[in-house]
Amino acid sequence: MPDFDLILRGGTVHDGLGSPARVADVAVKDGRIAAIGKVAGTAAEEIDARGLLVTPGFVDVHTHYDGQATWSQRLQPSSGHGVTSVVMGNCGVGFAPCRPAERNLLVQVMEGVEDVPEVVMTEGLPWNWETFPEYLDALAARQFDVDVAAQLPHSALRVYVMGERAAGGAPTADDLAAMRRLTAQAIAAGALGVTTSRNLMHRTKAGALAPSLHSEEDELGALADGLKDAGRGVFQLIPAPMGDADDEFALMRRLAERSGRPLSYTLIQMPTGDRDAWRKSLDALSQAAADGLPMRAQVAPRPVGMFYGLDLSYHPFAYHPSYKAIAHLPLAERVARLRNPQMRTHLLVEQAEDTNPVNLKTVKSFQYSYAWGTQADYEPDLSQRLDRLAAAAGQSIEEFTYDLLLAHDGHALFYQPGANYRDGNLDAVRAMLGHPQAVVGLADGGAHYGMICDASFPTSYLARWARDAAEADRIALPQAVAALTSVPAALAGLADRGRLVPGAKADINVIDLARLQVHVPTVVHDLPAGGRRMHQCASGYVATIVAGTVTYRDGEATGALPGRLVRGGVAVAA
Repeated sequence: MPDFDLILRGGTVHDGLGSPARVADVAVKDGRIAAIGKVAGTAAEEIDARGLLVTPGFVDVHTHYDGQATWSQRLQPSSGHGVTSVVMGNCGVGFAPCRPAERNLLVQVMEGVEDVPEVVMTEGLPWNWETFPEYLDALAARQFDVDVAAQLPHSALRVYVMGERAAGGAPTADDLAAMRRLTAQAIAAGALGVTTSRNLMHRTKAGALAPSLHSEEDELGALADGLKDAGRGVFQLIPAPMGDADDEFALMRRLAERSGRPLSYTLIQMPTGDRDAWRKSLDALSQAAADGLPMRAQVAPRPVGMFYGLDLSYHPFAYHPSYKAIAHLPLAERVARLRNPQMRTHLLVEQAEDTNPVNLKTVKSFQYSYAWGTQADYEPDLSQRLDRLAAAAGQSIEEFTYDLLLAHDGHALFYQPGANYRDGNLDAVRAMLGHPQAVVGLADGGAHYGMICDASFPTSYLARWARDAAEADRIALPQAVAALTSVPAALAGLADRGRLVPGAKADINVIDLARLQVHVPTVVHDLPAGGRRMHQCASGYVATIVAGTVTYRDGEATGALPGRLVRGGVAVAA
């Protein structure tokens, strides 16, 4: 009988804790790391890892698989990018707690905030829960290709407590007491934290604000009190992106002080507004750390951008009346109609019309995008931006891009690096990544199916910053691996993973760093009701292992589903 279930032979082992790499074998038994070093025993399976990196599986603390985890066993694209644990329920949106009469409202919120089509949720969500503990129980009965953990979303909680009043009313004292109690209840049941959003762009598809946007500090304080009562959990939130940076951080600091629990927040370099907002936030974060407050900024390793195309949620004519009349048709039929000269004439003189100002703003921002070809280019040359090319051609953006949209039978793809690329470089990104209280996050897997595909962040991070960066900007590989493993695991309170040490959970990646590459996203129709989503593959992952079982080999699924629900953990130092 073999001594071990699996041995990885001769790889360059990074323990995820920032220690220097070493060439060693890694042995696995019963889903745990059994030994690291020169392993003499035998195993049921061996993988030759010579010349390859062996790292802990990546931990993604910012996803939105709340719905997808109820209808799919594969949490793609994340599981194709070395991620072995995901934390969902971010930004205050999700599906629990929820009474039957309120399901439609939560669907509308998720459709608008996270770009998940209504029909996908209507068809896919089983709704075999009402309370948040029941939602966790429903997840616990399922199997996945990664481990999943959940947070309590504020918008769902507000609707559950306040009913119709959640769409704009102020909570009563009884409402606040209920939110506090239910937050503590969710944490006790296994939620990793509570989440909210102050981003005014978070609206339903029709334009109504997400319920959490109607909250004042007393309500956010009730959530913080619930964490304090539970004695566990993280407070995650999105501050107002265009709000005063000092005021927003001061609010977050008060919440961290009130709860006595870790707090993490979204931090990006905005494309407009206060140029120094992100710097002010980092300075305040440094002071908070010096004062002993466990606050963290979730930062992205590349531009936070979105895609446009005829087969996606947005393009320059998406809200023109003549286009809306054919939007329901299959892509090939739409392309044929758009090639009609009369249709072209109509669209070029029409204006976008919609009740949601965010949709109109998003369409207008198409002019700041770049045409993509066969290579993923997240750092495009400013001279190739569509508005500049159109101006040089003496045409409007609509005239200039009309035929470009129809290229490749309507599959043409355009990328707009909205945030973190204000000056056409990633200097702000590198500065944010280098802050000691920063955590790599914001990948948003499971959301924005037709506009964003950032679940590939881990692959981009390793390739861009630990391999390809100029020496002055390069992040040392031991630190880069830690940033994807033990650091986010510690933030989430997942003490048993994110590190390769004996006794730790055997979540492992075997990576060919030289071949590591993010590919151009494609559109697939594998959601409930034939729904569409963007999918993005990567090269360079030789094997991904969850709980000691190989789930992916060279990007191909093995069929194994060892992933399970993870209930609340105990925070540990990174």
